[in-house]
Amino acid sequence: MPSTVRREPPAPSRARKDDIIQIRASAETKAILNRAAALRGQKLSEFMLESARRHAEEALLDQRVFFLEPQAYDAFLALLDAPTEPVPQLAKLMRGKAPWEA
Repeated sequence: MPSTVRREPPAPSRARKDDIIQIRASAETKAILNRAAALRGQKLSEFMLESARRHAEEALLDQRVFFLEPQAYDAFLALLDAPTEPVPQLAKLMRGKAPWEA
């Protein structure tokens, strides 16, 4: 009878943390951060790093740069400046009650 070998999944590898970030904060700010970290079950440094990284990623993703040829740029600006056309279905939807208000 063949024997079954059960293997544990490999432990997640952790990147070496050798850079230091130092900040100063008021006692009030530190207390708020400590409370929030505790609610998430995290150490203060873990909470701050995760929060700062998420905010930094959002800031970077918010910067959308694209390049257009002059003619395409003019057409793009014309579309932005053009008035919108009414959509009857949307107007009807906006007049109705929200599902949670019914």
